Amino acid sequence: MSDDLELILEDAQDLMKKALTHLESELIKIRAGKANPQMLEGLAVDYYGSATAINQVANVSVIDARTLTIQPWEKNMLQPIERAIIAANLGVTPQNDGNIIRLFMPPLTEERRREFVKRANGEGEHSKVAIRNIRRDAIEEIKKLQKDGLSEDEAKDAEKKVQELTDKNIVLVEKHLTTKEKEIMSV
Repeated sequence: MSDDLELILEDAQDLMKKALTHLESELIKIRAGKANPQMLEGLAVDYYGSATAINQVANVSVIDARTLTIQPWEKNMLQPIERAIIAANLGVTPQNDGNIIRLFMPPLTEERRREFVKRANGEGEHSKVAIRNIRRDAIEEIKKLQKDGLSEDEAKDAEKKVQELTDKNIVLVEKHLTTKEKEIMSV
């Protein structure tokens, strides 16, 4: 197989792996009733005029299965952190006692669980679309190489490998979604 084809396949594999990693990070943010500091990842706080990650202005820790605490390194950061949590619409209300912010995870209702499953499935669909777009781009590059003199057999073999890679990654997306759905729906 030519170096160009190897490069196309490696790029497609790397991009699909990134799509899966992104899905995993998004699924972590969807809570399943348990307190998890990663729920707050990607949450930006206004820190003296610049958007800063919450874990860079405060210590986030788990007290018990349903409680997160956020202890800012500067007291004047309590209000901006509280506002950022409310704006993020995480389904929890921050409790500010003047020193730390507590987040109590309410028990999930059946309706809320279904909402979270729907959101997880939406993230999964985004990942599948991204993987299919990567497949389309790889196949277009293979067709360009075929116009430039690549044999038809080699092109068909490469397209088959891209399709196998796509199928394998879509199965992984489905597996992640099934696991997350079980986690969310278990009481």
